Amino acid sequence: MLLNKNIPPSYILNKVRLEVLTVLVIGLLVNYLTLKFEYVIPEMPISIPAFIGTAISVILSFKINQSYDRWWEARKVWGSIVNDSRTFVLQLQSFVAPEKKAQIKEIAYRQIAWCFSLGQSLRGLDATANLSSYISDKDLKQIRKHSNKPLALLQLNALQVAELHNEAALDRFSQVQINNTLVNFSNSMGMAERIKSTVFPHTYRLFLHFFIYIFVVTLAIALNDINSYFEMPLLLVISAAFFLLEKSATHLQDPFNNRPTDTPVTTIATTIEINIKQLLGESDVPEPVAPKEFYVK
Repeated sequence: MLLNKNIPPSYILNKVRLEVLTVLVIGLLVNYLTLKFEYVIPEMPISIPAFIGTAISVILSFKINQSYDRWWEARKVWGSIVNDSRTFVLQLQSFVAPEKKAQIKEIAYRQIAWCFSLGQSLRGLDATANLSSYISDKDLKQIRKHSNKPLALLQLNALQVAELHNEAALDRFSQVQINNTLVNFSNSMGMAERIKSTVFPHTYRLFLHFFIYIFVVTLAIALNDINSYFEMPLLLVISAAFFLLEKSATHLQDPFNNRPTDTPVTTIATTIEINIKQLLGESDVPEPVAPKEFYVK
């Protein structure tokens, strides 16, 4: 997630360097053709590129709104995971018999592992990476048999909660309450997976790029009376603004692609780990994730 810090110009320019180079080539080519065939190519009223630019602005604003909605939904999902994780441990400590502290700790640590595993899975990374600090080798071996590792971790916790009930360490009402929290985890995971798997129509971006290039061509023709030393920078600046907005929207629409604009799932999972370990009275509490220059992961 981007922070309120100075974003390096190189990060911004790298987003649109190919598009800007393409615009430069198009602008130079159009400038050459309008000079060579000035009697063939008709004059272009500035109102035409102005109209196209206005249409592009409307389409871009719609895409940015839709993309931000996806990003914000992902952030709300992980906000729910934070709240439910805290509630889950508090329920275990309140409902389970005091002599079962070892089992409470085991379930709580498995919940920490679930948070990290879900974040890794959503980003297309190894969902079992670095989980050995939180779960046993037996559990790790068990979840590796599943294609959905976070779901396997939820299953292990659900089965252990049922076992506590069978051992009379947890009454039926309390088990139902804890199971409701486990259902919330499953629902949050499903919502995050839906955001990850629902692809924003690729043709939308292709058509938008096509119209931006049409705008560049018409603007270059309309500005043929201006010296090319001024025309080219003007074309580059205007087109770069459109492409930057489009690129920002494209990155926001995929909040789990391991980019600086992502939902900071690793940071959130670490916060959950800190909260849970402090609730358990543990001493080895990690530090919050430090920002990487201008963003957190």
